[in-house]
Amino acid sequence: MKIFITGGSGTLGQYLNLELNRKHDILTQFNSNLGNCGSFNFVKLSIEDYSKLEKVFLSFKPDVVIHTASVSNAEKADRLAADVVYDINVNATQYIAELCDRYNAKLIYTSSDLVYAGYRGSMLKEDSKLIPVSLYAETKLMGEVKIQQTFGNYIILRMALMFGLGLNHSRNHFHFMSDELRSGKAVKLFTDQYRTPLALKEAARIISELIERNISGEVINLSGSDRLSRYELGEMFCEEAGFDKNLLIAATMDEAGVSYKVVDVSMNIDKMKSLGIKPKTVRESLREIILNSI
Repeated sequence: MKIFITGGSGTLGQYLNLELNRKHDILTQFNSNLGNCGSFNFVKLSIEDYSKLEKVFLSFKPDVVIHTASVSNAEKADRLAADVVYDINVNATQYIAELCDRYNAKLIYTSSDLVYAGYRGSMLKEDSKLIPVSLYAETKLMGEVKIQQTFGNYIILRMALMFGLGLNHSRNHFHFMSDELRSGKAVKLFTDQYRTPLALKEAARIISELIERNISGEVINLSGSDRLSRYELGEMFCEEAGFDKNLLIAATMDEAGVSYKVVDVSMNIDKMKSLGIKPKTVRESLREIILNSI
């Protein structure tokens, strides 16, 4: 298939480039950082440049669009004006959905586990209550709504906390933790928020599998099955990599300075499993990450 990837130089986007290029004809988009896009068929543009976006659809004629480009976390969103975040995360998403509808492409949209109410209990299903508490999460949910209002040929993926080593310029919290532990430095990890983490490589693999399924009009939790705090993830990483657990400092979200205190957005993945897709465990993924980093 012909697959257009937005945000191709992002933390997940670069893994998607590697995974999807193996079977498909990809065109990957970036705006500022090249990442590994230079190793593939790429286009440099802003997703707010609607005329250039439409030219991509006219020339490349994608069968599938994977839309990962966004203001990608709450901290980044809070550093920008609200209307700027809205334009990128909501308006551009709506326009991409309209282009997909006009040019007969399936849209796969990466949303967030943070759209859920974080106080309603654990292992949340897709129909659980939605109460985003940050501007970032609110605009990701609004992106979902705009897609659903536009057409039906979509898959909305509520993405879990992603872990793994970023490629090229990209970094995430796990990568920072790994670098600090390798250097023998202490790392503060909070103990009172629960997620169902998924490795970046696993996320890319699962999205590749979903592309080949004949499904549309679905919202799917994309996560691992292990409910963990960041501290527990750090402990598991130390056990597998042989790092000193004494370098881990347990902290609450208050002590760690977390702006938006979401207690539990661990996700139920029965729907994903019903499609025949089973993620690796966190330990299996950690071993793979460690092996590939040696």
